[in-house]
Amino acid sequence: MEPTIGIVVCGFTGNRQFVTNPYIQAVRYSKGLPVILPLVRSDRILDQYTGLCDGFLFCGGGDITPLLFGEEPKKGNGKTSITVDLFQIRLMKKILETGKPVFAICRGMQILSVACGGSIWQDMKLIPGGNVLDHMQQSASRSDISHRIRTERDSRLRQYIGSVLYVNSFHHQSVNAPGKDMLVSARAQDGTIEGIELAGHPFAIGVQWHPECMYRSSPEMRALFHEFISHSLIKSKDAGHNND
Repeated sequence: MEPTIGIVVCGFTGNRQFVTNPYIQAVRYSKGLPVILPLVRSDRILDQYTGLCDGFLFCGGGDITPLLFGEEPKKGNGKTSITVDLFQIRLMKKILETGKPVFAICRGMQILSVACGGSIWQDMKLIPGGNVLDHMQQSASRSDISHRIRTERDSRLRQYIGSVLYVNSFHHQSVNAPGKDMLVSARAQDGTIEGIELAGHPFAIGVQWHPECMYRSSPEMRALFHEFISHSLIKSKDAGHNND
């Protein structure tokens, strides 16, 4: 049986909660069982979520409310939803306590860092020096590459995807100060943090790009998802969810 992967809802469009299809497809193609986890205001249900799933995928989405990482809003901060933010941060903290695999993409990576006490740049134009690349590509396809990243030596990311990789890019915020026990595992050429991982955790990895959109075209992105699903399968067997 496939490991159950909880895909955390991205946010709201009007009165509808949503997850975009490439996340679901990437989990399914990697031999995971995708389950959408909608926003709820119940610690009891959040505890049930953490027990139900073997691994968790946090997706991209809107900006994070600055007060939640100890800052007042600054020029360049975009639309936020404190309801979505609090739900995702609370759920992230509960998941990390279980030791279950977490794969956090784009906004999800920022949620991972904030949940561990880190901060983010509200807009990358606020980064001192002004030599930041354009990280919001305007390509014909979201699978197109935008810029290069380099992974850190001895990081899990380097083990999974190699030392240098070309990635897509759709963000105007980025991790500033990583959270507690959070290691920087990849950077862009301008120094922007592109990957983080939690020290001592079997698989708690965040990436700033969108590997789900490059799943079909990039063997490295497929390898990254397969590693996530493989670690989730181990948790599934440990919990007795897999009867094979």
